[in-house]
Amino acid sequence: MQSEKLRLRKIQRLAYEIMDEMHKEKHRTEMHKLIPIIDNLSRAIGDLTDSVGKYSLDYVEEKVKNAHALLFNKEKVDIY
Repeated sequence: MQSEKLRLRKIQRLAYEIMDEMHKEKHRTEMHKLIPIIDNLSRAIGDLTDSVGKYSLDYVEEKVKNAHALLFNKEKVDIY
């Protein structure tokens, strides 16, 4: 299994791709498409910010991959 540091870098890369796409000069009126993307990212952030400090890297990976796939209309990406 890959190190946690490498996994976090891959999650970060996907998150940056999502951020870049969301900020492109496009007219985004497709709220039905954005809501599940935002939901997946919110869940990942919520897990990472657990006050006890326990989070599931598998869960965060899954949610960010889901958001990325929804935004780019792709099958889920394999970041391993």
